[in-house]
Amino acid sequence: MTPASSRHFVLAAGGTGGHLTPAFALAHELERRGHHVALITDERGAAIPGKPDFLTAHVLPAGRFGKNPLKWPAGISAVLKGRAMAQRLYETFQPSAVIGFGGYPALPALLGAQAMDIPTVIHEQNAVLGRVNRLMAGRVDAIALSYPDVDRLKPKHEGKTVLVGNPVRPGVLSLRDEPFPAFTEDGLFRVLVTGGSQGARVLSEIVPDGLSMLAPALRSRLQVTQQCRPEDLDAVRARYANHDIPAELATYFEDMAATLADAHLFIGRAGASTIAELTAVGRPAILVPLPIATDDHQAANVREVVKAGGARSIRQHAFTAKELAKQINAMAQRPETLANAAHAAWNCGRPKAASDLADLIEGFGGADMMDVIRVGENAARGATQETAANGASRERAE
Repeated sequence: MTPASSRHFVLAAGGTGGHLTPAFALAHELERRGHHVALITDERGAAIPGKPDFLTAHVLPAGRFGKNPLKWPAGISAVLKGRAMAQRLYETFQPSAVIGFGGYPALPALLGAQAMDIPTVIHEQNAVLGRVNRLMAGRVDAIALSYPDVDRLKPKHEGKTVLVGNPVRPGVLSLRDEPFPAFTEDGLFRVLVTGGSQGARVLSEIVPDGLSMLAPALRSRLQVTQQCRPEDLDAVRARYANHDIPAELATYFEDMAATLADAHLFIGRAGASTIAELTAVGRPAILVPLPIATDDHQAANVREVVKAGGARSIRQHAFTAKELAKQINAMAQRPETLANAAHAAWNCGRPKAASDLADLIEGFGGADMMDVIRVGENAARGATQETAANGASRERAE
C-alpha cells in the first residue's frame, strides 16, 4: 500500500554511468520509502545497465555546448524543446522536487522545474563541480556534494551545500559489513582491473606486463579478473598466457558486487562511482585518472582516499609496467599492509549517501528550505562521524 505521505520526485541525469548510477541508487531509496520516481535522461542514458524496473525513463533532447559558437543555436533549440517536454511531464506527474545529477540532459529538466516553481537540487559526484552543475548552482535550492572539498564551487554558493557522499548500488553497499577477504602469505592474490564502462586500453597494455614483474612470492599467487574492450580481448589474453598468469577476461561484468567482493586489490580509473564503491566496500586501489576527463576531475577524485592511505594514484604518463609493479609490491609486501590500506579506504566511505540525499529532498514542500539544509548538514556530519566510529570499531575487532 502506498503511504499517505507518498510524493513524486524526478531524477535527471546525463547519459553516462557516472551520472546514472547514483540516480539509480537514490531511486531505490525513494521507492523503498514509498515515493514515486521518474527519470529524465537522453537516449544514451536510457540504455545504461542497472536501471530499476520500477523507474520509468523519459527521453528528452539535450543540447551540447562545445567550443564552436556555430553549434550553439542548435544546442539552445534542443534545450528549449527539452524544457517544454519536461514541463508537460511535470503537469501530470506533479513532482515535489527535481534532482539533477549532472550531464547535459539534466539542464532542460532543471530549467523546466524552475520555470514552474518546483524546487530543484543538484548532486555533484566528482571533486570538481561539473559544467551543468556550475551553470545551475546559483539557481537551485540546494547542492549535494560527494566530497568535503570541491573545486570550481563558488564561495557564494557554499551556504547551500550539503555533504552527503555519492550513492552506490544496494548490491555493492551490502558488502560494507563483510570483512576484507583473507590475504595470507600463501593464499591467492586476487586483482580486479576495470577501466570504466568502455574499458581503458592503457590498462590492457600495461597491467599484464606490470603483474609479470611482481616479486615471485606475489606473482605465483595471482588470480586476475579484467575488463577489456572487445577488440582488445585476444591480445590481452595472449599477454597473460605468455606470462603464465591465470586471468578471467570479459567486456562487462554483470554482477560487479560479486566480482568486487573477492578482490584484494583494484586497478583502474578514478571515476566518481568507482571510488564511491571502493570506499563503501573497503578495497585498496591503484588508480590511473583519465587524463582527458573534463577539468581533470578524476585526479581530484583521488585526493581524499590517497591522503587517507587507501589508494595510490599514478598519472597516465607515468603509468608504466615497472611503476605499477613497484606500487603493488609496496602495497602487498605483507598481508597487514594491504589490509591496512583496505581499512583506510573503508573509513573514507559514506554508506548513508542515498539515505542522506533522500532525507534532504524529502524536506521539500514541508519544512522551510534552510531548515532542510541544516538537517541535511547534521545528517551528513553524523554519517561521517558514525562511519569513522564504525571503522575504528571494526579495526579494533579485527
